Amino acid sequence: MTAAEVQRRAATAPGAAGPARARSPQGRHRGTYLFLTAMAVLWLVPLLWTLYTALRPRPVTIEHGYFSLVGPYNLRNFTDAWSQGGFAQSFKNSAVITIPSVLLTLALASLVAFAVSRYTWKFNVTLLIGFTAGNMLPPQVLAAPVFQLYKHIPLPLTVSDSGNLLDTYFGVIATNVAFQMGFCTFVLSNYMKALPNDLTEAALMDGAGVLRQYAQVVLPLCRPALAALATLEFIWVYNDYFWALLLIQNGNRLPVTTAINNLQGQFVSNDNLIAAGAMITVIPTLVVYLLLQRQFVAGLTLGSTKG
Repeated sequence: MTAAEVQRRAATAPGAAGPARARSPQGRHRGTYLFLTAMAVLWLVPLLWTLYTALRPRPVTIEHGYFSLVGPYNLRNFTDAWSQGGFAQSFKNSAVITIPSVLLTLALASLVAFAVSRYTWKFNVTLLIGFTAGNMLPPQVLAAPVFQLYKHIPLPLTVSDSGNLLDTYFGVIATNVAFQMGFCTFVLSNYMKALPNDLTEAALMDGAGVLRQYAQVVLPLCRPALAALATLEFIWVYNDYFWALLLIQNGNRLPVTTAINNLQGQFVSNDNLIAAGAMITVIPTLVVYLLLQRQFVAGLTLGSTKG
């Protein structure tokens, strides 16, 4: 009997201990999958229930209750919410506020991040801390000072009906840019610090100035981070309710987040109609996320792997 046969018989004998089984990756990550599945369900249930409520007529909901599965289902609430809420004008107002706010925030934040991350000067760290610390103040604390400040900044009547920054798009845009710049500067500065210094040094040897290094060397390499920040900033600025309601008194200039107030009744509210209005407001953020999904995920996973 050869040595190989002896080893084979010993391995197959009753009670013999077999080779240790390696733990599969599926078993190792099972807890993570369960947690993520539970969180996904937790976030999707209210959204799907809102959509379900919006598809049901109010008389059916009153008769059978919100937790019933009785039809019919139609899009009547969506059409009524669109016309009664004035969503067409509100979407235009949101676009006028959101798009310039996001573009200005990213442009100014990238300039500051480039200055504090690629160059060493006396107050670069202090400036970065100042921008980041500004995000720690809640908007409600600064509401009264900002309102009084805008009230006493004169503007020509050709630009502002009120003669100041109140009740203008400029005031809301400036406020959003000021409050969002700190976070974007912090993220972009950390990303720019990770870029090799050889890139800007080579550009400097070729005669590139500071602005050319920023525009043609550093900024193109920050596209994943800029795409991720653009998605987040669009969602945050678009969903802002506080500053728009505080600084704009003219209903024709209010953004879409305030349009749902137009669906509220004085004594009784149609919850199905409000649910339809809420689903309408979600559409732009979903479209932006789906368009920038790949860049958004790439920006969030920067630095997660090496090599």
